[in-house]
Amino acid sequence: MASLYRASLAYTSNTLFIGRKNTIEESDRFIGQKSFVSTPNFSASKLVVENLSSNSKRCFGVRIPRANVEVVESPIVENKEKQKDRVLKVGVICGGPSAERGISLNSARSVIDHIQDDDLHVSCYYIDCNLNAYAISTAQVYSNTPADFDFKLESLAQGFQSLSEFAEHLASSVDIVFPVIHGRFGEDGGIQELLEKANIPFVGTPSNECRRAFDKYDASLELNKQGFVTVPSFLVEGGGFNKSELLKWFATNKLNSESGKVVVKPARAGSSIGVTVAYGVDDSLNKANGIISEGIDDRVLVEVFLEGGSEFTAIVLDVGSGFDCHPVALLPTEVELQFHGSADVREKDAIFNYRRKYLPTQQVAYHTPPRFPTDVIEMIREGASLLFQRFGLRDFARIDGWFLPSSKFSSPAENDNKFGRSKSGTIIFTDINLISGMEQTSFLFQQASKVGFSHSNILRTIIQRACLRFPALASYTSASNALPKGLKSPQQTDALPESRGIHKVFVIFGGETSERQVSLMSGTNVWLNLQAFDDLEVIPCLLAPPNGYSSNMNQDEEYDVFSRTVWSLPYSLVLRHTTEEVLATCLEAIEPARAALTSHLRNQVMIDLMEGLSKQSWFAGFDISNVLPTKFPLEQWIKQAKEVQATVFIAVHGGIGEDGTLQSLLEAEGVPYTGPGVIASRTCMDKVATSLTLGNLENLGVLTIKKEVRSKEELLNLPILDVWHDLTKRLKCETLCVKPARDGCSTGVARLCCTEDLTVYANALHDCLLRLPSNSLSKAHGVIEMPNPPPEQLIFEPFIETDEIIVSSKSTNANAHRLMWEGRNRWVEITVGVAGKRGGMHSLSPSVTVKESGDILSLEEKFQGGTGINLTPPPTSIISEEALARCKQHIELIANTLGLEGFSRIDAFVNVDNGEVLIIEVNTVPGMTPSTVLIHQALAEQPPMYPQQFFRRLLDLASERSNE
Repeated sequence: MASLYRASLAYTSNTLFIGRKNTIEESDRFIGQKSFVSTPNFSASKLVVENLSSNSKRCFGVRIPRANVEVVESPIVENKEKQKDRVLKVGVICGGPSAERGISLNSARSVIDHIQDDDLHVSCYYIDCNLNAYAISTAQVYSNTPADFDFKLESLAQGFQSLSEFAEHLASSVDIVFPVIHGRFGEDGGIQELLEKANIPFVGTPSNECRRAFDKYDASLELNKQGFVTVPSFLVEGGGFNKSELLKWFATNKLNSESGKVVVKPARAGSSIGVTVAYGVDDSLNKANGIISEGIDDRVLVEVFLEGGSEFTAIVLDVGSGFDCHPVALLPTEVELQFHGSADVREKDAIFNYRRKYLPTQQVAYHTPPRFPTDVIEMIREGASLLFQRFGLRDFARIDGWFLPSSKFSSPAENDNKFGRSKSGTIIFTDINLISGMEQTSFLFQQASKVGFSHSNILRTIIQRACLRFPALASYTSASNALPKGLKSPQQTDALPESRGIHKVFVIFGGETSERQVSLMSGTNVWLNLQAFDDLEVIPCLLAPPNGYSSNMNQDEEYDVFSRTVWSLPYSLVLRHTTEEVLATCLEAIEPARAALTSHLRNQVMIDLMEGLSKQSWFAGFDISNVLPTKFPLEQWIKQAKEVQATVFIAVHGGIGEDGTLQSLLEAEGVPYTGPGVIASRTCMDKVATSLTLGNLENLGVLTIKKEVRSKEELLNLPILDVWHDLTKRLKCETLCVKPARDGCSTGVARLCCTEDLTVYANALHDCLLRLPSNSLSKAHGVIEMPNPPPEQLIFEPFIETDEIIVSSKSTNANAHRLMWEGRNRWVEITVGVAGKRGGMHSLSPSVTVKESGDILSLEEKFQGGTGINLTPPPTSIISEEALARCKQHIELIANTLGLEGFSRIDAFVNVDNGEVLIIEVNTVPGMTPSTVLIHQALAEQPPMYPQQFFRRLLDLASERSNE
């Protein structure tokens, strides 16, 4: 085992953060304690999962700089020295040419976060759109999207002249490769063939099998050949359209040639890119032609739309030895599309598309296990495992499909004897995902946590399984190397005497504002990062409205603040898509019948897994307990925080989390919390009050935007033309920006160019629309998520024009690595984090925000992984170092004038010549998602501050304030 270190987290007076001088791979890590876990009774199959004794327990701590490490004398130090040559070197490769390369970057970041340790060293590699390979730093992996660094790869990364040179480098630098490229080149056999030719071990399925499974049309033919029920489909190829053949296909499948509903999707893209619904032959060919002309794929599949079916997805894990395949399907997840309000009801073409999959809105909900009959769940698991084996897949995969009740699906008689038919209905497997998404709350981690695997444990299990196929890596598959990172639930730590020195942290997220889904993402990210410290017990907590989330919930209704409830959550219930889903799973978990069914299914999967894993010397057991959520009234939850001396990490965006209410309640009980105090929170939540507080700083280089407040009722009841003329006259502008008065910065923000735009916006408020579709207004824009319910007060202000910034990855010209900006009006939009103590706030490096879909940053560009471009630090071609320094001074002046402390985020415009700042708004509980610019900015500090250290520093600032 590795040697024991104690952290010396020292902070000097000259710098806010002490971080690592080098990359995360070069840091040291603590040995930790392995938690006790509850496991099913395996006596029937003579299987035992040991509860590790206290001598072999592991907890784990932050990776820290060698200079700040105090070595504690221990007999295991010698062991560490002996095992230095046993460090497994893993090369994580992300990016790729597909539209999913941004998601690939997020997956890679998640993988690195959870596998890096003393016994496993990670190197990072990136493939760009043109299949050029680069060795990149870990810091680049924390970028929001490849476009953040694509244009400067030549100066930041080690490039390779060819893929063969890249393969030679991998052969000499890593022991095994973990490809995390989604779509083309990652799942079609491309990267696998490159590695095979160079004899480089890798995780996942071989190239030939990848090719056969990746092409949806070929895979469908193979599924039919292997005896599975399949969806009737027709192939359209780029060489030409055979309309007469498609007409025959429509007739054969009893579809109306003018209105028959079908799904049109690329045959060789990811599971959601380019997927659309079509009606009739002509519409099908038009949409197929669109996919081909856009360059997504030249092979397009037309499939019968499975009306009345329920979509599901299942992760399959191979727990065999060597080349012996022993696939086990985990608990499948049902994908439920949800419709709220008249806009969604009209969305007849609703499918589980890219936006629904990756953006946290109420358009979709997941159910694990599915709400299907038990025999159907068992058949899905059996079929997915059988498919995995027959297609020759390796290590892990995700299998998607549909369940159609018996009355909903009719197929040719030839399907009657095929796998998928049951008394309850028909199961159809439709998509094979060879490299499943691995973002923090992806299906892989949702399903794995349900059966006892933490993020670290499932990823290391996959890697260790892959190593078994390569004799040269056999020495790395020992139990001491494979111990997963431990987790400490409240029930577990109470029973452990060693836990007396552990400090409790309650991470609270959720709430009832329109930003509650982003809050869930922030809280989850903070929770996962803070788990890396051996001296912390981090407990995720959901803040819920008094009566739960309902369609008629009104955020402006005056609730008694103490009528709200807080749920203390077990591991698996946090990894959800929305706050509504988290709450629903909490209620499900304590409902006796559903809880009993879930427990039974969980135990069955764990027994199946242990049939293979019990034979592996490296497997140390499951590390997630099957515990129940606990519900508290808010007042009792705060008193509990006081009793256990917990620090509260506030990740509730908007509402009581950001307006000073929660801060006031915590202060009354003496409970330390993160972020600014009551007065500063209250001031910044009110955008008008923020401007008034900063109004006297104009001579010091800080400008404010004039604002007008209007009520929703005024917009709905007064003539729109009169309202428009009054606003533009008072604000002295021709174009308006509208936003909710007391909400966050990500919903309901739009540019209005004319009275017609204001009419569209007012009608959306009246109809309680959840979103404005793309280009609903006169100026081009992406989808605008609207607050739900609509806000009672709205702020109007002049729209500030800035010059368009174009990054090279969006350009198709040969000059591939350039940043284009004309700089006519000399103002650019920035967002910048501030952190520190009151009166001494420190400005991080600002980020220049680049809008891709319109004049206002969309919800996707702010918070959805793989979208949005943030240039951190601002390129000197846009703003000089001198102007940037003055900008940071102005940002610090703003922070100190407002009385900020802990951390916040300031959005503004900056004059690139003199560093003057035009303030937009201040967010005292900023987004803390894996894609947040705060992480990019912390990494730009000298020395860089990695996410675990960053969130720990924010936590420590709260503790230091409470001790003053």
